[in-house]
Amino acid sequence: MDLKLEGRNVVITGGSKGIGRATALAMASEGANVAICARGKDALQATSSELAILGINVFSRSTDVANPEELTAFLNESRESLGSVDILINNTSGFGMTDDEAGWKVSIDVDLTATVRATQQVIPWMEESGGGSIIHVSSISGLESGSPPAYAAVKAALLNYTKTTANLVASKNIRVNCVAPGSIYFKDGFWDVVQENDKDMFDSIIASIPFGRMGTPEEIADVITFMASPRAQWASGATLVVDGVQHKGIY
Repeated sequence: MDLKLEGRNVVITGGSKGIGRATALAMASEGANVAICARGKDALQATSSELAILGINVFSRSTDVANPEELTAFLNESRESLGSVDILINNTSGFGMTDDEAGWKVSIDVDLTATVRATQQVIPWMEESGGGSIIHVSSISGLESGSPPAYAAVKAALLNYTKTTANLVASKNIRVNCVAPGSIYFKDGFWDVVQENDKDMFDSIIASIPFGRMGTPEEIADVITFMASPRAQWASGATLVVDGVQHKGIY
């Protein structure tokens, strides 16, 4: 299926590793131009090099999205480099795992506030160019209890923010959707670290997933890429759970 992404300009926050990297590569394989940001320069450069091999236009910038000036600069420079922002993927997470002020602050600043800022910045650009598509990457942790409170709360907030914003911008021909992954394993990622340091916890999570394994970044990226594409043009305000039946709540 041709996703009609060739020549589209895609901006991805948190684009150097895991789901962000896989999404950038998936978009590029469809012929889209890609701008990515992350804090770590080495991984950012490595992913940028992988993207460039695919023959697309690539822009990257080391960015702390919790810093409003840095985030604004990344988005402005992405638009200038690529020519427009047709698709925005909000993928960063501070992984606030502690139920203290520090855990709440990083969750709110990175997962929520940066998403709102980026979304608000690109909406006028998308309206000016005739429309666009925005994807927020949340988590099944936002659907039920059991995860660290700060992390779960901001992921839940993204679900409502998706639906509310989608309603507000539909008249501008802008779609807003959310993808809520389950546990995703990749080298040097969160669950790789857990496997090394808390094997019992890692095994308990595997046991909770009917397929007997965690998902891969590529499996999430494929869904994000489709939902962001013109092929999903009648989907807006939706949250798509992609977790191999890990989440078993009623929602």
